[in-house]
Amino acid sequence: MSSDSASTPTNFIRNIIIKDLETGKHDEIVTRFPPEPNGHLHIGHAKSICLNFGVAAEFGGRTNLRFDDTNPLKENEDFMLAIMEDVRWLGFEWDGLFHASDYFQQLYEFALHLIKTGKAYVEELSAEEIRAHRGTLTEPGRNSPYRDRPVDENLDLFKRMKAGEFEDGTLALRAKIDMASPNINMRDPVVYRIRNASHHRTGDEWHIYPMYDWAHGISDAIEGITHSLCTLEFEDHRPLYDWFLENIPAPSYPRQIEFSRGNLDYTVMSKRRLRELVEEKRVSGWDDPRMPTLAGLRRRGFTPEAIRAFWTEMGISKADSIISMGVLENAVRNDLNVRAPRTMAVLNPLKVVLTNFPEGETVWLDAPVHPQNDDMGTREVALTREIWIERDDFMEDPPRKFFRLKPGGEVRLRNAFIVQCDEVIKDDQGEVVELHCKFDPDTRSGMPGASRKVKGTIHWVSAVHGVPVEVRLCDRLFTTPNPLGDKEQDYREFLNPHSLDVIEDVIVEPAVAAGVAGDFYQFERTGYFCHDNVDSRPGRPVLNRIVTLRDSWARIEKELAQKKS
Repeated sequence: MSSDSASTPTNFIRNIIIKDLETGKHDEIVTRFPPEPNGHLHIGHAKSICLNFGVAAEFGGRTNLRFDDTNPLKENEDFMLAIMEDVRWLGFEWDGLFHASDYFQQLYEFALHLIKTGKAYVEELSAEEIRAHRGTLTEPGRNSPYRDRPVDENLDLFKRMKAGEFEDGTLALRAKIDMASPNINMRDPVVYRIRNASHHRTGDEWHIYPMYDWAHGISDAIEGITHSLCTLEFEDHRPLYDWFLENIPAPSYPRQIEFSRGNLDYTVMSKRRLRELVEEKRVSGWDDPRMPTLAGLRRRGFTPEAIRAFWTEMGISKADSIISMGVLENAVRNDLNVRAPRTMAVLNPLKVVLTNFPEGETVWLDAPVHPQNDDMGTREVALTREIWIERDDFMEDPPRKFFRLKPGGEVRLRNAFIVQCDEVIKDDQGEVVELHCKFDPDTRSGMPGASRKVKGTIHWVSAVHGVPVEVRLCDRLFTTPNPLGDKEQDYREFLNPHSLDVIEDVIVEPAVAAGVAGDFYQFERTGYFCHDNVDSRPGRPVLNRIVTLRDSWARIEKELAQKKS
């Protein structure tokens, strides 16, 4: 057992594992993460990854990465590679890499065993007819007219199915269990269906492919998995998981344990709907920085450390719930606040001319890279006669508690001097285009005169040394916490039109423009930003907003709640 296990937050799964080790039921813990390679992983999958890899590592065990590649119509190699990249990015490394397709021959032989023992039969009913025979939650199912085929006939038909003699959908192999079972999953479930399709790993070798419930548990048993950790939707499938293992010569008997899914508000967590967003081009791809996929979150600038901390904080339980997106965003803020370099960037520039500053000169000012971490050192910030400030940091006719720049008013430039606004320059339409200010040379930050106080401090960037970049303000993908709502509504109607606002010519410090993909920063007073790892090019930087400095959505939701009450 790990030396620090006593300090690890406990949960019911961890307690089961501790007991199994203490009683000698298992000498080693073996878990697995079994994704389908039919799309990209999302933030909910990260919960399962952290649990499976984390609990095995804590107790000195092993974790396999196994691809459930049983549907050749939807799976491909690109998705497999993307999943492997996601798992490694989260900080985990598998002990064994496997595929359900590795076991196709063994799965087939176990199916033959079921047939020979009278516990499986070849079905000729169509998929629609099978559903009609299955019954409802309150009514038992009806036996198929093919349920009592002779064993030899079943064996012959199944072998011919494997050989490719039949069209898709004409035959299937079903387990013979109990059509009156209160658990619909036990009403003679389909074990194999015909798919005359080429598989990305096995080619045209197979014309029949196993269903998930059949492949999953047996693959676990072949690999010697001790604890098969699944989300709650598989709880009703557990009796079937056990029945299959009990009715074949299984090499081991894993225990399936269910836990609640990781659901977030303001997004969708269904691969099918995420695929729809991609295929309908409502987003730029699986790695769009607004998507809840790990590829999208990585591109946006979320850190693996923050995601791991988030799921540790949320814990493991049996209770399904929807977690506020703000909790995940706060986990990212907490992580980046500690280590993101500070810098200044002006998103909506307004020019300021320091009229008493020498023309053509540059004063280099020392500014901390991180105000709470001296080990990160300092950076040089260029002050010139012309600078840019945020347009929102000036008001010609401000309210009483406006402590930024105004006519005749003073404000401190971050890490620099106090300036006073003397003149407001407007264009022919009356729009403010330039401010003329004087700076007080005795108020330089860090110098004795800096003790003179003013109520406002604003950020700025030199108009000479600042570099224009493109900034993308990423926000929540939907405007409502539950875009799926009832079954009648179309979740697409709630797509947030401002989930990605693009701002050209944001002015940043030169070091920011020179950054590389994945570099992140705190733009002072604005938020956390990261170089886009897809669209950034030399000489054309693109930065995504990771999160704002504060949870603005929490304030909006509070205001809406107050209006409703």
